[in-house]
Amino acid sequence: MQRALALRWISWIGAALVGVASSGAFAKEPSWLEVDVTAYNATIAQTDDDPWVAAWGDRLRPGVRAIAVSRDLLALGLGHKSRVEIDGLPGKYVVLDKTHRRWTRRVDLFMGADVRKALDWGKRKMRIRCVESCL
Repeated sequence: MQRALALRWISWIGAALVGVASSGAFAKEPSWLEVDVTAYNATIAQTDDDPWVAAWGDRLRPGVRAIAVSRDLLALGLGHKSRVEIDGLPGKYVVLDKTHRRWTRRVDLFMGADVRKALDWGKRKMRIRCVESCL
C-alpha cells in the first residue's frame, strides 16, 4: 500500500514537472510564435475618433515601434508594454494597442499616418517572441 502511494506521488510530481517544463518556465529562450502581421495607421477610419491614443491610453507618435495584438495573444502573455521581437525586422516593438475582437493570431504594426506604407506592407506570416515584460 505504501509503495503504491509512493509511486502515485512520484508520478504526480513527474507530471507536474513535465507540465512546468512544457509551459516554458524552464526555457532558456522565449519561444517563437507564427502570426499574421498587418499594419495600421492613426486615422479615424481605422481606429476611432482619437486615433493617436491606443487601447490602454498611451499616446502614439510617429516613429514609435508600437504594435497592436489580438486578444488571444494577450491571453498567451503579451500584455500592455510587453516588448516583442519580430523575426526579420530590426529592434523591439512594444505592445500598446489591441486589435478588434474578430482577429486571432494577429499583430498590427503601427505606421503613424503613412497609409501608403501600411498598404504596401499588406499581410505577412511572420514569427514573434516576447522578450520583456511577458506575463
